[in-house]
Amino acid sequence: MTNKFSVPLKKSYILLSFIRWFDSEAGLDDPLEDDKTGVDWFRIIPFIFLHLMCFGVIWVGWSWIAIAVAAGLYLVRMFAITGFYHRYFSHKTFKTNRFWQFLFAVLGISSVQRGPLWWAAHHRHHHRYADQEEDPHSPARHGFWHSHMGWLTTRENFPTRMAYVRDWAKYPELIWLNRFDTLVPILLGVSLFLLGEILGAYNPELGTSGPQMLIWGFFISTVVLFHATATINSLDHMFGKRRYNTPDTSRNNVFLALITLGEGWHNNHHHYAVSTRQGFYWWEIDITYYLLIFLSWLGIVRDLRPLPEAVRSRNQIEAKAKPEGNRP
Repeated sequence: MTNKFSVPLKKSYILLSFIRWFDSEAGLDDPLEDDKTGVDWFRIIPFIFLHLMCFGVIWVGWSWIAIAVAAGLYLVRMFAITGFYHRYFSHKTFKTNRFWQFLFAVLGISSVQRGPLWWAAHHRHHHRYADQEEDPHSPARHGFWHSHMGWLTTRENFPTRMAYVRDWAKYPELIWLNRFDTLVPILLGVSLFLLGEILGAYNPELGTSGPQMLIWGFFISTVVLFHATATINSLDHMFGKRRYNTPDTSRNNVFLALITLGEGWHNNHHHYAVSTRQGFYWWEIDITYYLLIFLSWLGIVRDLRPLPEAVRSRNQIEAKAKPEGNRP
């Protein structure tokens, strides 16, 4: 806006962006927000800070215990994203009870990838408009960097698309988590700092400290986790093989499948999104699926949706040639 109210309005937007660091839904009823598009630079300061803090490793050094905690949190939180944010909240490929639903939502939100409703809503929108102009993270439409991370820095993509997640909106605890999506990550960071301080005081032979545990366990682990997850939006629509003739550019990529615990079988997923299993053949490693089977044995999850053989063999770009010759 260029009228006489521009300066106070600009200040109010900055203040509102700051408040949204802690309350992601603050001011959503403000009609002045309707025409706001583009990157919200003040709002993404915490995202930039998250990356810059990784350079703290220069001063805090490393220890095996700090690296182990970082790796462990990467794996646990990646499973929460792939198994629950994606396969449960986005696609309902299995069932669980309300307690475990909440617990894994907490683990997922500790990844600093926003709330479960926001994540599921945007992912459902992606499937509805995959690689069309309305798809916010299509590399075919918007380029690599925008599909990888630029799209989630824009004002138009910060709000939760509630129309897509009315099925989850009936749970007040999920609504609350989704709204205050920085609380759990902050608590995780504080807990890691305290853990490092305790280990440094009582087990100095481990060579760790509060700042070191915070840098490795939270900042480095979280940044690597984010970029690994984001490769499915970007690289997995650019590099790999296509088994199925889907109306998008999704691909299967074994390397991305390994670092994301199974999400790299993206062409499989776009072919049949409601299957709990994304590695459609035994040689397609899908660690998330194996872990969900294990949780089903423990009674934590149930009713894993299978992959029908007719679906698996349908619409393949190149049908596998059947061996010919005389039978013995």
